[in-house]
Amino acid sequence: MFPINRHRRLRQSAASRALVREITLQPTDFIVPLFVVEGQGVKEEIPSMPNYFRYSLDLIMEEIDLLWSLGLRAVLLFVKVPENLKDNTGAEALNAEGLMQRSIALIKSHCPEMIVMTDVALDPYSSFGHDGIVEKGKIINDATVDVLAKMALSHAQAGADIVAPSDMMDGRIGSIRTLLEKEGFHHTGIMSYSAKYASSFYGPFRDALDSAPGFGDKKTYQMDYHNRGEARSETQHDIEEGADIVMVKPGIAYLDILRDMANAFDTPIAAYQVSGEYAMVKAAAAKGWIDEQAIVYEQLIAFKRAGAHLIASYFAKDVAKKLTAL
Repeated sequence: MFPINRHRRLRQSAASRALVREITLQPTDFIVPLFVVEGQGVKEEIPSMPNYFRYSLDLIMEEIDLLWSLGLRAVLLFVKVPENLKDNTGAEALNAEGLMQRSIALIKSHCPEMIVMTDVALDPYSSFGHDGIVEKGKIINDATVDVLAKMALSHAQAGADIVAPSDMMDGRIGSIRTLLEKEGFHHTGIMSYSAKYASSFYGPFRDALDSAPGFGDKKTYQMDYHNRGEARSETQHDIEEGADIVMVKPGIAYLDILRDMANAFDTPIAAYQVSGEYAMVKAAAAKGWIDEQAIVYEQLIAFKRAGAHLIASYFAKDVAKKLTAL
């Protein structure tokens, strides 16, 4: 006897499949990472991230215009700091005329409606390449948190919509929120990298910013990838301290963590499809081993299916071009 319920009935055509589709993707789901460098007329490809570039401020405005035309509405800024401005205190991170602060102000004046998110961490500014102040070979938590809060405030003063602490120091969300409130920046959001794992997927990003650790690794502050339940505790603390958005990083290897967060919390959740994931897809596609567009789309849907509301991705612009062409 044939079954009364035939699941294939709703798979017979592209139109019928689209009609009952549970998960969809649109340009406003994306956060676009942007790398900024000093200089004029600079657009330099990152060797380990094919077709992804660092931009000087004069050229980044063109990129902002293109992103906006594609329906992309949020960018996440990272800056490549000259070696002579790096130290162990984060002094340049607090410079009101620093590259990050100038980038924020310029983008907001050029395209006020673009949501500008900013990386809050010391590794691009550190002579040691670590996310915190170093004393006797150890990363000092509380002194680092004080600098991070001031750094976040300087970004808010420059016009940032959302600050994004990526350092994994304990208590930094509460300190940032307290200082922002004290200084009257009640509407500046915080996107916390709440479940950021000590991963091998970050290599190309560190090439992009020349921010690899000068000694040791980051396992004393980023999370141990053997652990699952710890992510919920980290995230809950960040929400209680004032985070508006929480993030799971990296992406495709951590879908279980993403689903755990979506099940546990109502706070918007971001996933980061990181540089190593980008580089792996690009390398395999260059060999002709995979269909890049199909693989990327499938991975992005996996993030959303697992519970992500937002996705930071180096593929955002390419995917948005395809989506807007449909």
